[in-house]
Amino acid sequence: MTQQQRLDFLLERFKEDSGEYRNLRTGNGVEEKRRALRSLMNVRMPGDMDAETLAAQDAYLRERAEEKGVVTPDRIPPASDPRLSLWQGDITRLAVDAIVNAANSQMLGCFIPMHNCIDNCIHTFAGVQLRGECARQMNILRKRYGRDYEQPTAVPMLTDAFNLPAKKVVHIVGPIVEGSLTGENERDLADCYRNTLNLCAENGLFTVAFCCISTGVFRFPPERAAKIAVGTVTDWLDANPGKISRVIFNVFGDRDRAIYEKLL
Repeated sequence: MTQQQRLDFLLERFKEDSGEYRNLRTGNGVEEKRRALRSLMNVRMPGDMDAETLAAQDAYLRERAEEKGVVTPDRIPPASDPRLSLWQGDITRLAVDAIVNAANSQMLGCFIPMHNCIDNCIHTFAGVQLRGECARQMNILRKRYGRDYEQPTAVPMLTDAFNLPAKKVVHIVGPIVEGSLTGENERDLADCYRNTLNLCAENGLFTVAFCCISTGVFRFPPERAAKIAVGTVTDWLDANPGKISRVIFNVFGDRDRAIYEKLL
């Protein structure tokens, strides 16, 4: 099956699977069809899917990863501290041991079609298995803590990365800034970085790429967030020599790149 054939096949299968969008118009161009498929994946609730469709999805997403270009840590230059790096681009391209996802407390990814948040991107290009695995872990936690359980701030969850070049994904809920920034917000953000590194070290994950946690819709001031991120990570690496070999600060926009360049 060619990539174009996979795309057409997946559109029909995901439309049928959705029920509600069975008659969705998907357009004729490749980009229109890609957007339609991504949107169908974004709105799909966690649940089983037949083996043939999953196999086609996996082949499609892995070829998409190759098309976008996989980036390995050796292609990213170190900062003045060789344990740290700054990289601007799409985090779903990174072939590291773990990438960090800025998740919400439901831990099921972003359901808004084609939303540009990192949660949406990671779930899209990992495939529907990622939402299913997050749901499985949340169901276990709800059996333990009650049906209304939501993932607390700064408590990481580890999953496979499925069709991403990375090996694992660490999902973590950052602090939400309501009004003015507080000391509790700052402590919670530091805990996000510290707890993620602890989890990675416990699981033998030596290269870790962090997104800019909480600086988007969670409204944490970017400059202060970057200072906390770099300071917390540096302190953790000093206190835990050899447990993590490289931490990559991943940014998407030029503004965040400029902020981190000053710190690194």
